[in-house]
Amino acid sequence: MIRLQVKSVLDSCFLQGVSEGLWSGAGREKYTVELPKHEGQGDYSSNIALVLAGVEKQNPRIIAARIAEKLTSDTELFDRVEIAGPGFVNFFINSDVWRGLIPTIMAKGSRYGKSEIGSGRKVMVEFVSANPTGPLSIGHGRQAILGDSIARLLETTGHDVYREYYYNDAGRQMRVLGESTRARYLELLGEKSEFPEDGYQGEYIVEISQSLVDEKGDSLKDHSDVTVFKAQAEKFIFQDISATLKRMGIVFDNYYNERSLYEDGHIDDVVSQLREKGYVYEKDNAVWFKTTAFGHDQDRVIIKSSGEPTYRLPDIAYHREKFRRNFDWLIDIFGSDHIATVPDVMAGVEALGYDPAKVTVVLHQFVTLTRDGKQVKMSTRKANFVTVDELMDVVGVDAVRFFFMMRKADSQMEFDLDLATRQSQENPVYYVQYGHARLCSILRQAAERGIERELFDTIDISLLGEPEELGLLKTMSTFPTMIENAALELAPHKTIFYLIELASQFHSYYNKHKVLTDNVALTQARLLLVESLRIVVKNGLDIIGLTAPEKM
Repeated sequence: MIRLQVKSVLDSCFLQGVSEGLWSGAGREKYTVELPKHEGQGDYSSNIALVLAGVEKQNPRIIAARIAEKLTSDTELFDRVEIAGPGFVNFFINSDVWRGLIPTIMAKGSRYGKSEIGSGRKVMVEFVSANPTGPLSIGHGRQAILGDSIARLLETTGHDVYREYYYNDAGRQMRVLGESTRARYLELLGEKSEFPEDGYQGEYIVEISQSLVDEKGDSLKDHSDVTVFKAQAEKFIFQDISATLKRMGIVFDNYYNERSLYEDGHIDDVVSQLREKGYVYEKDNAVWFKTTAFGHDQDRVIIKSSGEPTYRLPDIAYHREKFRRNFDWLIDIFGSDHIATVPDVMAGVEALGYDPAKVTVVLHQFVTLTRDGKQVKMSTRKANFVTVDELMDVVGVDAVRFFFMMRKADSQMEFDLDLATRQSQENPVYYVQYGHARLCSILRQAAERGIERELFDTIDISLLGEPEELGLLKTMSTFPTMIENAALELAPHKTIFYLIELASQFHSYYNKHKVLTDNVALTQARLLLVESLRIVVKNGLDIIGLTAPEKM
């Protein structure tokens, strides 16, 4: 917000210099206004002089001096303008500008941080996409929260977001699921059964089988066809998955079944299209996709000699259907085990005549649980994975969401159970939420003392002059830009980092300065700062799907 004001003034200065013949217009929009990396370098810094020096072949410090001279007269926005290093222009903002942010935040309330930069751009976010073979693991949980938080950020910035879950309820995995369920069903009836060698071992299979015993008795004991067992397992597992997602606050617009790609003829049509374009050939009784035509080191099999498609083919067909639905931006959230398949699918997209640049793939690393610094397993279902529900039972929904967003998607995630359950300022989610609760507590205490909020519009905010107060306002001013960057970069961790930093600044301020003082005017000014800060913290938590408790 204030950065945009600085950029606007700098743009006017640039155009004035062009009109005066100080430099040409060739450097227009090539310079930036950024937050400085080190303290003492101003509130904002620009490389404008360095950019113009490169274009005009002039001394950057001379250009910087001319710019600083023109801008120093703007006393409403700038306290001072300085030249640093080889020619950076550093801007020190007038304290009244920072204080003037408070009425803006108060007026916008829950809308502060929202924008329309997305301009209604249609975006599909595909995430989770776990086949219905078992409960959601913590790996799926990280992907679910990553995808949902990205979708929330995009919605906050004016994008038209569509959430989709892609799954396959056919194929070998599902057949083995049916066989596993049938074997447990027969065991429950006291019948002999041979459990599949690679069958699903989880306790949830016994629960599903018991439901069949309850519903059907022993009427299925002679059924060699596993269809009824597979259908029951799929129904129960999807109910479990849906309940888990709902518990995390995640709702999808659509569930897309891979099987429909076969039933509707899309698979055959894609192969036919690729063949017509000369990108498909036969070798060793298999069908190959000529990925070398798109810069790959070798071609890929898309239909095995057995006639069974490889996973690349339905993925290519699915992406074609995504493009046919006229989305402007397709976002895929995958586990890092997809890293080798993504280039092949993008080659398929390009071969079919679509623009792969409209697809953004976010790959996330896996999750390990630790306690006392050691990796732990804590599944109560006797499966070889930990479910998201089990994790939420231990640490709570907010901690799961917060911790899964604390790291960049491509960073390995170590989930520290001890830290996540600790109710202290060492626990980052507790630290941030406690900050909001403390802000609410201050406002409640003020109300109990009879300090009315109606008087806020008459408050003298010029009394907010402490370095910590101005520091809080500076950080609060960056909130809208941070949200925009987090959305466009598909980086929800930026929001988490911001909230931790803002909470840290507030806790430090609170420990150093009293808000409720004997000076009524100062108290009212600080209460206005507290209310503005509460709005920003709550908005940040809301945007990424976390609760903002008023008491803790």
